[in-house]
Amino acid sequence: MAKSIALITGANKGIGFEIARQLGKRGFIVWLGCRDQSRGDDAAKKLREEGIEANSLLLDVADAESIQAAVEHLGKYAGVLDALINNAGMNFGRPPPPSQESVEQMRAIFDVNVFGAVRVTQACLPLLRKSTAGRIVMMSSGLGSIASTLDMTSENWNIGSAGYCASKTALNMFTVKFAKELAVEGIKVNAADPGLTATDLNGHMGHRSPVEAAAIAVRLATLDNLGPTGGFFLNDDSDPRPPRHPW
Repeated sequence: MAKSIALITGANKGIGFEIARQLGKRGFIVWLGCRDQSRGDDAAKKLREEGIEANSLLLDVADAESIQAAVEHLGKYAGVLDALINNAGMNFGRPPPPSQESVEQMRAIFDVNVFGAVRVTQACLPLLRKSTAGRIVMMSSGLGSIASTLDMTSENWNIGSAGYCASKTALNMFTVKFAKELAVEGIKVNAADPGLTATDLNGHMGHRSPVEAAAIAVRLATLDNLGPTGGFFLNDDSDPRPPRHPW
């Protein structure tokens, strides 16, 4: 039986790298989409040393030409894609209040966190449609939950970062739109909240490790035919089905 193929963007470190590792341990051939080829090569080498079939792929989610070249390469060598994990993301650190936050920085965040995921998804659909069980995972955040943001008892209540939070809310909407379109084809599309995880993105502030954070993406990337689509899910290993996050 042919092995399943997964592409993970932003995969040379942090949560993306750990998603690749965990999928690789499950028998996937993993392709690490990375902006820096040498860092991608180093990351893939580390996974191969663990016995995982891993390849690096030069891919900048903010560059349409880079995406197209990467997908053409993937199509040539793999021919199909079973799981796409849109993990690449960016932020500018702790910004001022929304009334003072730079619109230019917000635009740059959206270009990666939202439009980058859309670009990659659109480009990969021909390969995903060749799979018998295509899965798309959008790496969102609890900070994108409007319900949690308005909840005074939530940890999100005192969080600023309007541009970053809004980018994840927008990503959630694209998740639902893609899920509705692709449901008839059997392709499942879900958003994942990895929880507050210590990575370079947030200055290593968080109580979760990348190992813990990657678990929800792996679960959603390997859903069976009865699994959900068009949902926003929390990372909770204690539940046999991933619990839904409030929109």
